[in-house]
Amino acid sequence: MTLKELDSYLNSFLKKENYSNDISRNGIQIENSAPDSKQIKKVAFAVDACEATVLEAARIGADVLFVHHGLFWGGCETITGTFYKRVSPFIKNDIALIGYHIPLDANKPCGNNWGLASRIGLTKVKTFGSWRGMEIGVYGTLKKTMSVEELSDKILAGQKPSQVLAFGKKEIKTVGIISGGAGEDFEQAAALGLDAYVTGEVEHQLYHSIKETGINVIAGGHYQTETVGVNLVMAKLKKEKKIDVEFIDIPTGM
Repeated sequence: MTLKELDSYLNSFLKKENYSNDISRNGIQIENSAPDSKQIKKVAFAVDACEATVLEAARIGADVLFVHHGLFWGGCETITGTFYKRVSPFIKNDIALIGYHIPLDANKPCGNNWGLASRIGLTKVKTFGSWRGMEIGVYGTLKKTMSVEELSDKILAGQKPSQVLAFGKKEIKTVGIISGGAGEDFEQAAALGLDAYVTGEVEHQLYHSIKETGINVIAGGHYQTETVGVNLVMAKLKKEKKIDVEFIDIPTGM
């Protein structure tokens, strides 16, 4: 499988064309030396494209790095300073970069939000969470009620959340999920009458609004809530294409 074939395969289910309002340059962001002929033997997966992840990808012998947060976000940027430190290892080590942002948040079943919903066994799942005209999140009903602590533990697979704002019902039955930096979208969850809202991070200025609204909000960490999609895509690629894969875990604690 070449780089072009790999990206075609990924886009066959991630479908970047359905998310044209995403400012990220979804798909191939940096080519390798022969995108139409060089055979891909190993693909590394990570949340963020940065100097640390590409150097680790080079160390483990990866031909491609697949990430959720790529390097290019719409505008043109000079390759200088810290941006040079991020870009140059790709070129020096002939490693390609593929990034999928909103398509990886929203994808069913391999995206961050559907993946988190599956982790807690959410039923009657529907989409919500409009951002630039794109619905990113999901909401549904738990099979049995949980406390906010139980929900936090299960949805984060035992990892510690960044924040738990338990301002709603003691027994949670309905949950909305939008991974990453979607704290302000608690209002959309509240408008649906949901008992709890799970996201990645919540800004200080939202605290009192959440409390006054009376909804439970779990901020699981931007990084932690967005490891889900890359790992699901990694598992799918390994199973269907028999390519060697490896997840590079570089948590930010944020």
